[in-house]
Amino acid sequence: MGLKKRSKVNAEFSMSSLTDIIFLLLIFFMLTANFVRVDNFELPKSDSKTVAPMSMTVSIEKSGKYMLNGNDIGIGSIKKALQLELRKAENRQNATVAIVAEVGVPFEKVQAVMNIVAGLNAKAILATQPKS
Repeated sequence: MGLKKRSKVNAEFSMSSLTDIIFLLLIFFMLTANFVRVDNFELPKSDSKTVAPMSMTVSIEKSGKYMLNGNDIGIGSIKKALQLELRKAENRQNATVAIVAEVGVPFEKVQAVMNIVAGLNAKAILATQPKS
């Protein structure tokens, strides 16, 4: 009676444990990303001598006051006012809106203005302060 020995080694690699680990890491980073908040920020410092041409300037004060080209304006009417200014602009394709935020302004306010400018298909730049 001839009995055969099975000496074949299974050389397969199971990917199920690796996908479980990646899935758990994804859940971890998604949950912890919601806890990170940027409340206040300082203007970035730059030693660049490049000056970008600006068509309009939107200023945001810490008190919550918005200004467009030095005139007081509410957040609800910024979009319409920017549309009017963009129509008046000589070079519509290269129209640039400079956003000047006072130190301590919540980032959500800056982001709201950036979203409005992006919705109008204009360029937005964030003002910087020179390095000391």
